[in-house]
Amino acid sequence: MPRFAAFCLAVAAALASPAPAFAQSPAEARRLRNAMVDAEIVAAGIQDERVIRALRDTPRHEFVPLPQRKYAYLDMALPIGEQQTISPPFVVAYMTEQLNPQPSDRVLEIGTGSGYQAAVLSPLVREVYSIEIVRPLGRKAARTLKRLKYTNVETRLGDGYRGWPEAAPFDKVIVTCSPDKVPQPLIDQLREGGQMVVPVGERYRQNLYRFTKVDGKLQREVLRATLFVPMTGAAEAKRATQPDPLRPTLVNGGFESVLGDDGLPEGWHYLRQGEVVTDPATPEGKNYLRFRNDDPGRAGRALQGFAVDGRKVRTLDVRFRARGEKIRFGQQRDQWPRVVVTFYDSRRAAIGSGQVGPLEGTFDWTPYRGEIAVPLKAREAIVRVGLLGAIGELGLDEVSVTAGD
Repeated sequence: MPRFAAFCLAVAAALASPAPAFAQSPAEARRLRNAMVDAEIVAAGIQDERVIRALRDTPRHEFVPLPQRKYAYLDMALPIGEQQTISPPFVVAYMTEQLNPQPSDRVLEIGTGSGYQAAVLSPLVREVYSIEIVRPLGRKAARTLKRLKYTNVETRLGDGYRGWPEAAPFDKVIVTCSPDKVPQPLIDQLREGGQMVVPVGERYRQNLYRFTKVDGKLQREVLRATLFVPMTGAAEAKRATQPDPLRPTLVNGGFESVLGDDGLPEGWHYLRQGEVVTDPATPEGKNYLRFRNDDPGRAGRALQGFAVDGRKVRTLDVRFRARGEKIRFGQQRDQWPRVVVTFYDSRRAAIGSGQVGPLEGTFDWTPYRGEIAVPLKAREAIVRVGLLGAIGELGLDEVSVTAGD
């Protein structure tokens, strides 16, 4: 299980815990990369040896801006400019594994971003065709991929909603941004029997799906909740609903709704060391979220994003119920269970955080409430719950975030 301090959307979590200094030597980069793969990829359940090898061989630090390179081998998303991010390595590994890449595959990627996902796919398939709508990012990614000699990756600038018709059909399609429904051109360009992995849903409430094309239509399999930047261009223009930043809220704070056979909680992303438990003694409903850990420093957590406008919403009212058993701090004295809210500006840069907690010791179900100030420049936020490096057992239920009075 993970030992690095991990997060999902920006640098904030790493700012709260030490990151290894990035060294320029290839040997040191490989050492950090292998440690990350062992702790955050293999231990988290990725099994495909070809995918694992690709993560070990792909120099992620080459795909992030220089100021972020010291965080390159933590399992976290990082800002790459233009309000976009490079996905956490586990997410890249998971989506790649679910795509089931084969040496003969021709793959279409929507959302080149930094070029990292295309680089991971490159040794696994015959050809990768990658489209990026943000021109500065697309140009930079193309230069990076060319410099690093990923010769079977073709890139172009354009709206991924329309796909790459002259190169179709594709054996596989992978989408690294979220539409509210799968664009029809991508369905048309996927060969019969081909597969597509794509996050679909509202801005902060998305599920990752694997689709298989059968008789010209998509058969879907839900994988897990996730959180990606939205697909822009034509997809954004067609989006039916937008989040209300004046009414911040969480979904499934009681953990009653679960996804798939694994029973993962809907709406909660990047769950580590946690599980939904059914118990008649749960304070509300029948389920609660339980974290267990006896190895100090493991980053047991779950995350959820929401919109909030700091110009109109001055405070957040955070409430939850918790129970604990023998909870102690982890490797460091700041590793305690709590509910943490991190705020981001319009560029998706972290600009501050607040928390309710910490929690410690042994206690039965107890209500907690706290008020967190919202920075004026805040436009969105991430809530993070869990043991967060502590040891013991933590139960959570009725987690809610609303605008304060």
